[in-house]
Amino acid sequence: MEKKNINRRNFLGTSLAAAAAVTVGNSFASESGIKPIPAQKSDGHPFNERTYGAMPTRSLGKTGYKVGLLSLGGQATLEMKGTEAESEKIINRAIDLGVNYIDTAASYGGGISQLNIGRVMKSRRNEVWLSSKTHDRTYDGSMRLLEESLKNLQTDHLDTWQLHNVQTMAQLEQIFAADGAIKAMEKASAEGMIRNIGITGHFEPVVLLEAIKRYPFDSILLAVNAADVHYLSFKNYLLPEAQKRGIAIIGMKVATRGRMLSTWTPPPLEEQPERLRTPKPGTITIKEALSYNMSLPVSTTIIGIDNVAQIEEDVKIASEFSPLSELEMKEIEFKTLPIVRQGLYFRRWELGV
Repeated sequence: MEKKNINRRNFLGTSLAAAAAVTVGNSFASESGIKPIPAQKSDGHPFNERTYGAMPTRSLGKTGYKVGLLSLGGQATLEMKGTEAESEKIINRAIDLGVNYIDTAASYGGGISQLNIGRVMKSRRNEVWLSSKTHDRTYDGSMRLLEESLKNLQTDHLDTWQLHNVQTMAQLEQIFAADGAIKAMEKASAEGMIRNIGITGHFEPVVLLEAIKRYPFDSILLAVNAADVHYLSFKNYLLPEAQKRGIAIIGMKVATRGRMLSTWTPPPLEEQPERLRTPKPGTITIKEALSYNMSLPVSTTIIGIDNVAQIEEDVKIASEFSPLSELEMKEIEFKTLPIVRQGLYFRRWELGV
């Protein structure tokens, strides 16, 4: 994707009205304040001393890790060709600002994302929780991808290795077959190449619901944003079960490559990828988008970044976060009604809908 098609927003959108200090049915209220920097632990987890003074932290499921409210996703600039210098600036700046979780995938940019992140991990691996993914559903294919991921990321282990964008029941059957990807994950875990097993998805909540009922995943990375409640809602049909099981919950697609943001100007339709085409600008600000997701019962929210100014703005929003009230959540949801399709382009849409 060309850079002009993923430009997420203009710097500094309009501000959201002051948020009420009331959580929306989540269990994180006691963790919402910025805390003093603790002494470095000897539990084997990564440790970024800046995190605790930079933003609120939450428990990453049952892992024992405290993750910052905002995390870095490996798409946008990080997966584009020829962005080595800018990508390294973004990653280093994110860590310097207190980000302590980075998510990528073997498929992002055909491996470019992992290579860009790996050049920083070479010297800063112990400061961030590092997650990647396999898009292969077989044992052999996934093991090959894991070897590639470890090499490109310049590390000897992943903190979480995830099944990438599981969409259908047929894919689940492949994954759980005798020669399926879950066997690769269990093998890699037994050999210390990975520490936690996760699953991710954007497409269909019922499929992921079946997956977490079938297997005790350590984490789930799910697509949820302010438009989610209007169609195949992960918030309503998946999030409660994941929360009940104590799984680490990571939110993504918070601004849908900028297309939900009022600062985004749609390029000519012929210049947009077919599945993303829209003539409409977005309807909410980045502060509304992030505050909405952070008010959900998620451990952290990952976001793709175009430039250093964006990560600085996003960390500032996280540092000032107060949970939204139920009314404020509903007001933001209402704003997204005109842009449901572009806000949820990654969902299962029937032909012609």
